Amino acid sequence: MFVVGEPDDKARKLLQTTYDSWVKAMQFVKPGNDYKDIGAIIEDHIVERGFTTVKKFCGHGIGSVFHTNPNIFHYRNSEPNGQMAPGHTFTIEPMICEGTAQCLTWPDQWTATTQDGLRSAQFEHTLLVTPEGVEALTGKIETSPVQFWERESDVHNGVWLGTTPAAKAREEIVKAASTGEN
Repeated sequence: MFVVGEPDDKARKLLQTTYDSWVKAMQFVKPGNDYKDIGAIIEDHIVERGFTTVKKFCGHGIGSVFHTNPNIFHYRNSEPNGQMAPGHTFTIEPMICEGTAQCLTWPDQWTATTQDGLRSAQFEHTLLVTPEGVEALTGKIETSPVQFWERESDVHNGVWLGTTPAAKAREEIVKAASTGEN
């Protein structure tokens, strides 16, 4: 995720809310948890802050087919998408909106906007469930900048790379590199 220019206060709130709901959902990931519960975590966090979540798009499994089961809905649902288990690989990628969550797809069949033209924000990681929790396969490296939403998060301070001991160790390396603490 990146921001072009300096975001106004409403944009900062949208970005922070999106990021925090995404991190809360990823922190939930571990063997035995139900995929369907991810959506409620996201929706509960964003709705109380005045935002909506797009229902037309979802996260997805990664396998021999890129977009495969399970579908990871970013809203409360009762879909029987199964339970997480070691080796499962999937994305969580909520699209959170200032106004309506209804989308328009452009003629290129790829670009999507909200029907009301208001802003949306999205974060995404590809995740791997391990016996110890979860690791982000798409994460930051030592030279990656730390963004305001990572510094100012009430959910997780600094970059988020997973819940396993190995992921936490990598987070400390990135944190030290970003602050000059070697």
